[in-house]
Order: sequence, then C-alpha cells, then structure tokens
Amino acid sequence: MSDVTDRSLLAGALAVLETANARHKAASARALADDWRSGGLILGNVHVAPDRPARPDRPELLPPRKMPRRRRAGGERGRIALLHALAHIELNAIDLACDMIVRFADQAPDTIFFDDWVKVAGEEALHFTLLADRLADFAAAYGDLPAHDGLWQAAEVTADDVLARLAVVPMVLEARGLDVTPGMIADLERVGDRASAAVVKRIYADEIGHVAIGNKWFTTFCEMRGQDPAAAWPEIVRARYRGFLKPPFNDDARQAAGMSSDLYRALAAPN
Repeated sequence: MSDVTDRSLLAGALAVLETANARHKAASARALADDWRSGGLILGNVHVAPDRPARPDRPELLPPRKMPRRRRAGGERGRIALLHALAHIELNAIDLACDMIVRFADQAPDTIFFDDWVKVAGEEALHFTLLADRLADFAAAYGDLPAHDGLWQAAEVTADDVLARLAVVPMVLEARGLDVTPGMIADLERVGDRASAAVVKRIYADEIGHVAIGNKWFTTFCEMRGQDPAAAWPEIVRARYRGFLKPPFNDDARQAAGMSSDLYRALAAPN
C-alpha cells in the first residue's frame, strides 16, 4: 500500500491506482497532476504496481463479446449508454496513465517522462468528471450499466514491457478512438445534444495529444534500445494485439499525433 504521508509523484500515482471510488480516483489524479506541475512533489521511491487497479463494485464487467448492443445516440437511453461507455474508457485511462508512471518508473530516461504521463492522467481524470457530470444531467451515473474489461486486459498482456504497453495502448487503442470519435460528435450534434457533444469534443482534442505522447515515448524507448520504431511497432502489435486494425482511419488526427499512415495501414484488416 502507498504511504499517504509520502508527498511524492510515485506514491501519489500508486494511491490513485489503489482508490476504488471512481469520483475519488479522478479527483486524486487531477490533484496529483496539479501538485506535480506546481513543483509541490518530489519524484519519490519506486513502488511495485498492482496487477489490477482498485475499482468500484459497479459497473458489472463483462467480456466484450457479451456486452449488450449499444443503442443509437438519438434517444436519451442511447446517449446515456454512449456517455457511460466513454466514462468507463476514461476511468481505465486514468489507471493506465498512473500505471505507466509507477510500473515503468525505473526505466524513465528523465523527468519529462513523468511530466507527460501525469499530464495525461490529469486530463483523463477531467474527461471522466465531465462525463460523470453529464450522466448526472440525465439522472444517471457511472456504474448503472455493464462495461467491458478489454482495456485492462490489454494492460495485463503488456505489463512486462514498456515498448509493448506504448505500442498497444496509446498507439492502437487510443488511436482507434481518434477514428470513431468524430462520428460520435456528429451524431450528438445531429440530435441537438450540444452539451454532450462539447464534452466529447474536448476529449477528442486532448486524445490527439495523448496518442502523440505515446508515439513520442515509443520512439524514444526504441532509440534507447537501438531499434527502428517503424520496424518494431508492427512486430510488437502483431505479437501483443489480437486481430487487425479497423479502417476507416482518421488520417488527419493520427498524423497530427505523429503516426505515419504507412505504419498503421500495413496492419489494417483485409478488404
């Protein structure tokens, strides 16, 4: 367990991972990012990351194939389902960023690594809070619907190697979010839900930066190991990610995040 009296980034990130209440987890991550940015924390000692982060009793976690089919965003129930699914992704993203900080701290080449990932953790926490607040506008809450455990399963199969984690989580899973989010925004705007659309737009803008951070650190760690990033990424993805990448791709957003279209199109599902 982390020592709550230890005013360090690494102890704070571990404490976020050990916090089960979703709202409290998000608030702790935002406070941690603010404290680190203001210079109020030392880096601290390396800790062992837990195999799984603490989570609330709800939502019920199901295998992805057993998740109910999501309703269209046109009706209120469909929009609640969409917001709930996004909130679940963002809660996982808080833990993934904090896990990056704790699990791979001894491999970080400099403090910029920590600057980047605590920034990501704070922004993911803001996203979760915005989504949870928007759910409350519909008299709903995170935990009301089932959710899938696919994101943390991806974390488990990449827990042994920082390159694998970077290749799969930001550069495959989060990059996929860049492909599908503009359609979500358009659907919400089409039905007049401008408040929800504004939240998703904010998430989309920040996620381009998060994929860019993942891409940057993947390249950095490849160079540290004497590997060619363009050769290493498809090899790692084929070994650690099940299935093909799904087009259509949002080339503009992916390229804004520093990803070459030649790289990810080579792993696309065949026609």
